Amino acid sequence: MDRPEEEAVERLAAEAVDTDVLELLDPTVRDWWIDQFGEFVPENGGFFTPPQREAIPLVHAGENALVCAPTGSGKTLASFIGIINELFRRERADGLENAVYCLYVSPLKALANDVHRNLADPLDGIRERLEARGESTAVRQATRHGDTDDAERRRMLAETPHILNTTPETLAILLNSPKFREKLRSVEYVVVDEIHALAANKRGTHLSVSLERLESLADGSPTRIGCSATVEPLETMADFLVGRESPGGEARDCDVVDARFAREFDLAVDCPVDDLVETPGAVVRERFYDRLHDLIDTHTNTLVFTNTRSGAERVLQALRERHGYDESNSGCHHGSLSADRRQAVESALKRGDLDVVTTSTSLELGIDMPHVDLVVQVGSPKSVAALLQRVGRAGHQVGQVVEGRVVALDRDDLVECAVMVRKAESGFVDRVFVPENAYDVAAQHVYGMAINRVRPESEVRAILRRAYPYRNFGDDDFETLCRYLTADYEGLEERNVYAKVWRDANDPPDGEHHHPQFDVGERLIGKRGRLARMIYLTNVGTIPDSFSCDVFVRSGDEWVGQLDEGYLDTLDAGDVFVIGGERFEFRYRRGSKVYVDRTSARPTVPSWYSERLPLSTDLASELLAFQRDLLDRLAAGGPPALRVWLRDDSLSERAVRALTRLYDRQIAFAGPESVSTPTRVAVEEERDREEYRRRYYVHTVYGRRFNDGLSRLLASKCANETTASVTVAVADNGFVLSMPLNRRIDVSGLLRGLDPDAVREDLRAALRGTDLRKRYFRIDATRSLMILKRYKGTEKSAARQQVESETLLSLADGLDDFAVIEETDRELLEDKLHVDAIEGFVERLRDGDVEVVERTVETPSPRAFGLATLAATDTVLAENEDAVLREFHERVLDEIEGEGESADEDTGSTSS
Repeated sequence: MDRPEEEAVERLAAEAVDTDVLELLDPTVRDWWIDQFGEFVPENGGFFTPPQREAIPLVHAGENALVCAPTGSGKTLASFIGIINELFRRERADGLENAVYCLYVSPLKALANDVHRNLADPLDGIRERLEARGESTAVRQATRHGDTDDAERRRMLAETPHILNTTPETLAILLNSPKFREKLRSVEYVVVDEIHALAANKRGTHLSVSLERLESLADGSPTRIGCSATVEPLETMADFLVGRESPGGEARDCDVVDARFAREFDLAVDCPVDDLVETPGAVVRERFYDRLHDLIDTHTNTLVFTNTRSGAERVLQALRERHGYDESNSGCHHGSLSADRRQAVESALKRGDLDVVTTSTSLELGIDMPHVDLVVQVGSPKSVAALLQRVGRAGHQVGQVVEGRVVALDRDDLVECAVMVRKAESGFVDRVFVPENAYDVAAQHVYGMAINRVRPESEVRAILRRAYPYRNFGDDDFETLCRYLTADYEGLEERNVYAKVWRDANDPPDGEHHHPQFDVGERLIGKRGRLARMIYLTNVGTIPDSFSCDVFVRSGDEWVGQLDEGYLDTLDAGDVFVIGGERFEFRYRRGSKVYVDRTSARPTVPSWYSERLPLSTDLASELLAFQRDLLDRLAAGGPPALRVWLRDDSLSERAVRALTRLYDRQIAFAGPESVSTPTRVAVEEERDREEYRRRYYVHTVYGRRFNDGLSRLLASKCANETTASVTVAVADNGFVLSMPLNRRIDVSGLLRGLDPDAVREDLRAALRGTDLRKRYFRIDATRSLMILKRYKGTEKSAARQQVESETLLSLADGLDDFAVIEETDRELLEDKLHVDAIEGFVERLRDGDVEVVERTVETPSPRAFGLATLAATDTVLAENEDAVLREFHERVLDEIEGEGESADEDTGSTSS
């Protein structure tokens, strides 16, 4: 069959399917849809996009559904139009009550743009068509979140929206609002948007329990629809969305609409020059900005993502200085800017008035950008999912090709980006890991349920365990939680930590807590305290407060600046960092004050460290596999064979040459065993006589979270063996252990000697006393309502919360199975440091499936340059690391050439 005939057949088939979907819609809704999207859209293959074609019938049938499709494919609109359609029919048949029928939950407070496009516009358009026919509709929608004023909240009680748009935090509050919770009994549909952005953190955990509480409140079982960008694994996301019918039972039924690859992507990786080290940094930057200007100039609207907020600011500044952009045609958008400035940029971008906007992560989700036809990603976004989410902001109209360009400005980034784009084009997606059995979130919800009414403990436990993150929450876990909530520990009340609930058997009639509606002897849970509801409503939520710490030099108590507390997560005593161009050695922190000493030592933690996203675990594994395959190509045919293998549509010729040169020099300098693979970890020992330091570069290419955990284990053992101060610097592709030159350790032996069964406890012990653990204890104590952010109209700052938490930590550490301590350590080990992955790696080491190869070098190898210059600032802005990189580069070349001459002399041959 010829292609034209095939296209005709495909079109007829699409028209037949679309006709079936159109027939599900009310005539007025159908007319609006056809008027809005034309009679037939060839780029879609019909009236509907693939996710719409599958989702609308599922909504019509009342089936739970996870709709997974790229940004701009119309999945949210499909959910809304299906629900609007059902509400119109219900209104005509039986009328609608003054109650909520649909909840739309989004992680974004700024819902206005999405709601306007996907809900308000369809409702207004359908209302106009009804009015033209002499009919009307009372279907209404409204948005409620933390900034909604009291007058608007009262109006919602009097005239309740049938479709309520809200956030996870506000939903939890509504479930405990005595009046409004009654309005939720009628909910029949729940739409969870951007579910992939929720599932990986405690906001999603909180929402999952709220949905089970809603399930037990509602008159029926609401249909759940999840909208997700490209994500994996789909089965986990579906289970997370729908929960379980009963504790320990199977997940509720959920249809999965897998349209993740329904849009056409045009992705490519480039770098400004062939050699990112030998070329002077000024030249690299000049060529980067010239290339970026050319890309902007040949497109309508360009969105530029960087990996830090400072990077977004400085890229825009450089474009304005070098190429004449100004406020009329360019802008910057990130979370540190005021809401007014962000809104102004969003509005201009939506109108298509700006040629270019730079951003970090704040525009990954949210507003409709119909005129953006190019996304430029500067540096590695650290996961395929993040790349697709960002690039998906381009071509935000159905049928348009999604055009994205990834520009690498250092060699580590180039390797990551090359692997990332290749995997994206092959359909690979990084997995989402859902936090499990979080005590702090469970504490909030058990407290909330007890506040609403006295309940059987079995009911509370069942609601909690029906939520996917708590499906394995056992009896011992629940007992630990209840011991905390009832303050069943000596010394807590003396520190103003009071019981939040009581739990007791339903006693005979003379008992204090006898409740005739429950069986005698049944264990019940109820609230403690007259202010319980106020405490809950003003403190519920999972987003932690943060603050800046003042930095003082210990001698003279001189104030030298401020550090964001997130940056302190990376610092241990002895680490060196830069403020205002000066170097300081971190000594300790007391509350919101940091104490340091001046030093001339090399910085160990870069200034951007706390901002950048970590490399995903799955992409790290693919990077190791890429290096294994690359070594095979080099061994088989040398650089020409490697260039042929690398050369494809996704890599520019400059990128191919730069990658080939990097690995060719690596192997010439240190041999193929200096490159880590899935079955090998390379370790380099460098003796720096000038700075009198011995450094071990450990090439564990497993991502920063893994490396952070593993390096803490090794640093603890190194410090014990050497009785010396051991500093650690961590990156995505490995870590550095540094100590005085007169100390030496067997890193390979320490790695091989780790016990997988002891990893969890050893790492837990290594974290005790660290500022990282102190901060996480404060966050989890606040989430657990052990520390109250708000009480009787006063608000406690994050800095004050930190001071208070540090006075509680020593007490809490001495209590057996204390829920807040258990959660602090669980979150650190499992969510932040990937202890499961570390245990698996150590087990493979023990079984001989991974070898450790150690080599002594006089200078870091090319693959270690990134580790050796870890103190460099954001690559886009870096001015100061160029000389260090070139010095390493020259040493490597000198040694390669020297070995070549020695080999020639040994064989009697002549060097060419």
